[in-house]
Amino acid sequence: MKRYFLLSAGFFLLLMLSHCGTARRGVPMFSPINLENPAVAKGEKIFMAYCQKCHPGGTAGLAPAINNKPVPGFLIRFQIRNGLGMMPAFKEEVISDEELDYLMAYINELRKTDKKDIDLD
Repeated sequence: MKRYFLLSAGFFLLLMLSHCGTARRGVPMFSPINLENPAVAKGEKIFMAYCQKCHPGGTAGLAPAINNKPVPGFLIRFQIRNGLGMMPAFKEEVISDEELDYLMAYINELRKTDKKDIDLD
């Protein structure tokens, strides 16, 4: 009986260890963002400072995804300035109009990237 228990426990442990990790290891989920445009590169820094913790990589996290938000850019800009629901407002004292332009350039690049751009095979 003890031997059967040890064999089953060993099998269970092997089964659990074999399922640790992912088949996607090292494969990006989205196509890379083109940071050659200086406005997009500056926008990335602003995004990382203010948006990344709630919208990691533009995807859903603590907040909904913004990389596939089906609204025009001017409404996203409005939401950034005025907030909505749990999202705080980022007034001009926090993010200047110029920085908001850079941020929108980066968000537009995020919205261009898509999972189907990557060959996962």
